[in-house]
Amino acid sequence: MRITKVTTKTGDQGNTTLGDGSHVSKDNVRVHCLGSIDELNASIGLARVTLSEHHEADLESIQNDLFNIGGEISIPALEKPLLHEDRVDFLEKRIKSINKQLPPLEEFIIPGGSETGARLHVARSICRRAERDLVSLNNIEKLSTDILKYVNRLSDYLFVLARLVIDKSGGKETQWDRSD
Repeated sequence: MRITKVTTKTGDQGNTTLGDGSHVSKDNVRVHCLGSIDELNASIGLARVTLSEHHEADLESIQNDLFNIGGEISIPALEKPLLHEDRVDFLEKRIKSINKQLPPLEEFIIPGGSETGARLHVARSICRRAERDLVSLNNIEKLSTDILKYVNRLSDYLFVLARLVIDKSGGKETQWDRSD
């Protein structure tokens, strides 16, 4: 699909057009999912600009995956999935590799530690919301299990990547103090 213009004025009354040409209200659960995925993609882009080449390339690849997820969501009853299980495997391998470089968790982590780490934690929290929105849509209409798995793994990936970035930058990871 080629986008030839950004402003269509068709959404001025609170409706939008999906990828299959159908019209829905902008407060439709599917549109909530699309918005959450878009926000997640933008937040990853914000974190990406401050990362090393290796992780920057991974995040760009993930951003493309998020466009594929958005494509699947925007076309109800899409016959051929755009996101495949190998992308879930990609995330799982990255999580395992990063975890090997980190000290074990002893307590919950307070987001922060470095600017890039904090940005990744924001992306992680947006990812968790996107996952909840996708579960809501899945309760109405079954989604590809690969989408649900992928977004679940993505929040884990963003968490361990934030920890790694904080560690490698010399930042300090602050653990939750239960005594307060």
